[in-house]
Amino acid sequence: MADAKIDIKIGAVSFAAEGSEKWLSGELDKVLAKAPELAAIAPTESTGDGSGGDGDGTHAKRGKKGKVGNLANFLKEKSATDNQVKKFLATSVYLLDTTGKDRISTKEVTLALKNAHQTKLTNPANCLNQNVSKGHAEKDGGSFFVTDPGRSSLGA
Repeated sequence: MADAKIDIKIGAVSFAAEGSEKWLSGELDKVLAKAPELAAIAPTESTGDGSGGDGDGTHAKRGKKGKVGNLANFLKEKSATDNQVKKFLATSVYLLDTTGKDRISTKEVTLALKNAHQTKLTNPANCLNQNVSKGHAEKDGGSFFVTDPGRSSLGA
């Protein structure tokens, strides 16, 4: 008899399982480890109108927060490939939109850039602090979130 259930959807990929709590926890860890890759390669729905950074309309829609696809295209769309502070902010917005989280950490931003084969940030903590001083992000304990002015500064 199953004492735990889980149902996760990442992009177009879904995972559902029932089983013991211990077994399910192990399986969940495996799925979560692959979540950034799955979100990037399997968007939830196409805009179908041919718009988007990659020109073929394959970006997924994410509510009213805008279109998201893979991180590299998102950074290009937001002109955030050369300025490290803007790259940090854009990557943060991308992660918040694709993961559905309310808050993220600088480590998550760093890992997302690495996993997407993007150049690393010289000092992610400094990038966060600069975005906080501009009012584009707010710290909350060991994590942070992007403010509405921060999203607006990217055109998001």
